[in-house]
Amino acid sequence: MQQSSLKNCYYVIYLFMIGLFLGILIVNVGYDTWIQGGSLLGANMITRLKNSVLDGSALFSYVMKHRLFTVCMLALLATTMIGLPAVCAYICYTGLSAGCLLSVSVIRYGIRGLLLMAAGVMPQGVVMIPAYIALFVWAVEVNRMLYSKSPYRECYMRYSKQIYLKKGAQIMGIVVVVIIGCLLESYVNPKMLHLVLKIF
Repeated sequence: MQQSSLKNCYYVIYLFMIGLFLGILIVNVGYDTWIQGGSLLGANMITRLKNSVLDGSALFSYVMKHRLFTVCMLALLATTMIGLPAVCAYICYTGLSAGCLLSVSVIRYGIRGLLLMAAGVMPQGVVMIPAYIALFVWAVEVNRMLYSKSPYRECYMRYSKQIYLKKGAQIMGIVVVVIIGCLLESYVNPKMLHLVLKIF
């Protein structure tokens, strides 16, 4: 089971990298749309970010609502027949979004763009990224236990009660880590982002 979890983790990373590559490719192919005719991470957007003053508690409420919605949505989808393709599609979408943002940022600002992207995901990324990887792996394992004809299914049928408790404890742990990430994203990240924006 541990080896299978490790393999699922690799699959998650592969899917994310596929989405990342597609995002980079889309931006470079559609250069006129994304860069010349687009406002994403443009001068106006950077100026608004530099001049913004965020309310930490309001931002925390907003961020936590969206992050926990994602966790609950993927957890529920994992228990359905469409769970596996839905989780895979979401992983690719996440990579696609990251690839688009990264490409636009680097094309517009070069090395400063990399710093901007790093500031955008730090320090919450230290806990959020492992939490989301764990969530994706959890969702894949739950779906396979419920629907696939494999050792997962046999294990589930034999030790269903213990597995329910284990998977319940795992998802609760993921939720706690995501909440910690939301706190960092709301109260620490804006300060780091404003610090990096001074070089723009």
